[in-house]
Amino acid sequence: MADAKTLTVPKGATGVLVFADGSAVFGRGFGAVGDAVGELCFNTSITGYQEIMTDPSYAGQIINFTFPHIGNVGTNDEDVEADNPYALGCVVRQDVTEPSNFRNVAPFDEWMKAHGRVGLSGVDTRALTRMIREKGAPNVVIAHDPDGAFDIAALAAKAASWPGLEGMDLAIEVTGKESRLWKDGVWRLGFGYGAGEATDERPHVVAIDYGAKNNIFRNLVKAGARVTVLPATATYDQVMAQKPDGVFLSNGPGDPAATGAYAVPVIAALLADNIPVFGICLGHQLLALAVGAKTIKMHQGHRGANHPVKRLSDGLVEITSMNHGFAVDADTLPANVKPTHVSLFDGSNCGIELTDKQAFSVQYHPEASPGPQDSFYLFKRFVDGLKGPVAA
Repeated sequence: MADAKTLTVPKGATGVLVFADGSAVFGRGFGAVGDAVGELCFNTSITGYQEIMTDPSYAGQIINFTFPHIGNVGTNDEDVEADNPYALGCVVRQDVTEPSNFRNVAPFDEWMKAHGRVGLSGVDTRALTRMIREKGAPNVVIAHDPDGAFDIAALAAKAASWPGLEGMDLAIEVTGKESRLWKDGVWRLGFGYGAGEATDERPHVVAIDYGAKNNIFRNLVKAGARVTVLPATATYDQVMAQKPDGVFLSNGPGDPAATGAYAVPVIAALLADNIPVFGICLGHQLLALAVGAKTIKMHQGHRGANHPVKRLSDGLVEITSMNHGFAVDADTLPANVKPTHVSLFDGSNCGIELTDKQAFSVQYHPEASPGPQDSFYLFKRFVDGLKGPVAA
């Protein structure tokens, strides 16, 4: 174990990543000055860093990007998945360069600073990734000080005292607070986000927001739905008061078992009433919990836009976008639930379907943003199924 008191801050170091054992990785800080404590994870996407930073599923986490050139196209007001960046900070290989994209509004460094997020550059992010793969996702503190005045021992103690994501309900912190009718359609270059149709002729989907990405709602609209968004804490009566044709369970951060304390009874009641249900990521895990299965904390998690998933019905391989540190334990699925998708990286469960209900879910993100669009058919399957039986 490293002795934090003996570590010397290298000359020119203005940023640091400090581990609970007192070890540290030094580099150059950017973005906000200060520090943040959370779980260090890695993301393998080569595009979409702004969407990743604003994904509410990253609450409580610091992102180690494996792609070296992060920040090179700057930032804009459209490539966001929520109003604020929910990731606590990020670690990148190369220094953030001047933006080189016609859509840029503000450099990545300024955007990070404006939102109070700490960045660290000049770090061997591949080495950090190998460490996470071997040892699991650690609790760390990321810090930035232009003078390089770091109290490593105090930062290590802060990392050691952080309880970690297991047992933590973060959905309650990132969910929208009020119900709202979703209006935006999908994005088009030169046009932005078009207005989505919200006519009564469309099937009405009530989306429960556990920390949803906005592009999920846009894809539900694209698939033909009229969407009303409710907070994570919405009760069964509040959901049913909207007279839904179907209910969508969103992605979100934290431990699904903790969020399930209030979410699972609502989902179970919806299933008992034969309300069609579709879940993504945390929503997938909550649906599994509602039918009696269990979830487990993963060793390293899956995060990136290049994850191969096999569809068990026909063997088709979908390249998917993922962001999760918990998974459904396939060995605990009851008899009326069949697995539908599996990760080709580690064999973990990536989809389920109830055989006696109109309900299914996937672990990955079919809305992408960033990532491939192989799986948009799932939105169509759900919305079209509200007009009749769900297709196999």
